[in-house]
Amino acid sequence: MKRDLIKLSEGIYDLVIIGGGIYGACVAWDASRRGLSVALLEKSDFGQATSFNSQKIIHGGLRYLQHADFKRMRESIGARRRLMRIAPHLIHLLPCIMPTYGHLLQGKEIMRIALMINDLIGLDRNDYIDPQSYISRGRIVSRAECLRVFPGLWEAGLNGGALWYDSQAYNSERLLLSFLHSAVQAGAELANYVEVTGFIWEGGRIAGVKAQDVLGGDHFQVRGKIVVNPSGPWINQVLSLLGRPHKTPPMRLAKVLVLLTRPIVGEYALGVWSGQRYLDEDAPINKGSRLFFITPWHKYNLVGTTEQPYEGSVDHCRPTEGEIQDLINQVNRAYPGAHLRREDVLFFYTGLLPRRDKNQNEGQVQIAKHYRLIDHYALDGIEGLLSVIGVKLTTVTDVARKAVDMVFRKLGKVPSPDLNSATPLWGSRAEVGWFKDYLATTLRKRPSALDEEVVRHLVHNYGTEDERVMRYAEGNSAWLTRVTKGSPVIWAEIVHAIRDEMAQKLSDVILRRTELGEGGSPGDECLAACAQMMAKEKGWDRLKTEKEIDEVKAIYKPAQ
Repeated sequence: MKRDLIKLSEGIYDLVIIGGGIYGACVAWDASRRGLSVALLEKSDFGQATSFNSQKIIHGGLRYLQHADFKRMRESIGARRRLMRIAPHLIHLLPCIMPTYGHLLQGKEIMRIALMINDLIGLDRNDYIDPQSYISRGRIVSRAECLRVFPGLWEAGLNGGALWYDSQAYNSERLLLSFLHSAVQAGAELANYVEVTGFIWEGGRIAGVKAQDVLGGDHFQVRGKIVVNPSGPWINQVLSLLGRPHKTPPMRLAKVLVLLTRPIVGEYALGVWSGQRYLDEDAPINKGSRLFFITPWHKYNLVGTTEQPYEGSVDHCRPTEGEIQDLINQVNRAYPGAHLRREDVLFFYTGLLPRRDKNQNEGQVQIAKHYRLIDHYALDGIEGLLSVIGVKLTTVTDVARKAVDMVFRKLGKVPSPDLNSATPLWGSRAEVGWFKDYLATTLRKRPSALDEEVVRHLVHNYGTEDERVMRYAEGNSAWLTRVTKGSPVIWAEIVHAIRDEMAQKLSDVILRRTELGEGGSPGDECLAACAQMMAKEKGWDRLKTEKEIDEVKAIYKPAQ
């Protein structure tokens, strides 16, 4: 992946994509793999905003049973299977348990039926996926088993638990980057830190975008037959650049908070009722409460979520101390055994998602349930512009495919066959069962300089491309050593991020190319060492280096 702004300004692409979050990355991957020429522009770093701030669950839609939304369940199950198939090194099983109470809507009888329906709708859930990812049937576990796994649950009325299996992204940032690497291999041109500042109009239609290099300040144009706008919470800002009226209603936003904490649960994720009244007007059978999920992830837990209306700047969305403490309090009420305290919170993820405007009198927020594909010619009479509004990570490949099908039709072409559901992502292989064998072989043949933890870390993050990363150390064996004792990240990953993954800022390396910053700030010594490496590679002076360090430290602080 090389950032070449001159090349971007010289071509005419089939489509120009505004935004390098997970939806933009997946549209670029799908379109380029199907033979279209693609340019993608991201005004900050790839996946820096909403895509970075998630609970990393790839779920099969069990929750949609309360809406009797079987179509959406099928979409989610198929999309989950597709991700597990094309990136088994990055998508892994997540066993989940929801305690059952009484004999009504939260009881084990109802949940037993729900699990049976879920398994029936997902009969093909394991077709052509890696054996390590096989999803077993759900079942009811005993009260004693529930309390053994989750000591401290509310015991009054507890009679068991519903066990089912979903999936989780081992590293959602590496998943996004794998989509981008695959897109580049298929011919796409990408650039981060390039902001779209306007549209090119020719003959009454859009023919590309005006852009500015955020790092260097240069202005240039990127021409394209179709412009696709999957810019997430920036959709209102992007549409304001049209310079003329349009009928697309402004997207209203919800601020979503997830906490990264010390371990509360172990092997199983816990879905626990909040006890706080919640009205879902779309659910034929409403449980009257909402769920918190506490999920194991690496050495930590992810806890969430809370949602609230958001009217502030989309460029500066961070949680306050009050919002963090409120989520802590709600989780402790829902699961007394958590004993969660503020000092247990190591980091926080705050994203912006499209919301609906129901239940405002209740002081509640509902996240939009369905994605939207908008042809602005049909809606606004503006030819050459499509917008994509996604709502979750799981179905990103399905939405991207439908968006690219629309691009084909706008270009007057028959959509080419979708081969991507069977095509492995960068770092993966096509044959079923490869991951376990590859990991075992790599561990057996590992260089003496690498311990087992580091090798496992490399294979889980880069898959078969771990060799590409380690190749950077061929002329410098010191780059096979750990950056810091508390993390398995090695120096070769830093070099790879800078030279082959467009890392432009220290935060790109710490938070989105490597695992260095996943459990909170890696510390002053680590930040200084990484900043010095980047300074050497990119020619930073002392003031620039210090500024980069300060910017990373600020990310770990809540808003005032």
